Amino acid sequence: MLFVMTDDLTSKHCVPCEGGVEPISEKAVNEYLQQLSLRWEVVDGKKIRHTFKFKDFKEAMVFINKVAELAESEGHHPDIHIYYNKVTIELWTHAIGGLFDNDFILAAKIEKILT
Repeated sequence: MLFVMTDDLTSKHCVPCEGGVEPISEKAVNEYLQQLSLRWEVVDGKKIRHTFKFKDFKEAMVFINKVAELAESEGHHPDIHIYYNKVTIELWTHAIGGLFDNDFILAAKIEKILT
């Protein structure tokens, strides 16, 4: 397992996960959450979720397009839900049915889009 503990998750890159590994531990999840700037909710111990709020629909769509480009470049794709000016991002590693290093790396990079 690739447990990446660093002060800067944004310097890391997602690695392909085709399954065959266990999701990271609850302890590792909590340590990773401390490295993120925003408050991400842990859902059923298997996903992390955050809702971003924007001025309007257009601003939300600009953000979504940036997230899409980032996801493609990292080869790790979030579930994205849009509600006019709110965008909810859910991250989890589908191949293992839980959380993996990639989810936190991508979360940190998504947060960086906002700065």
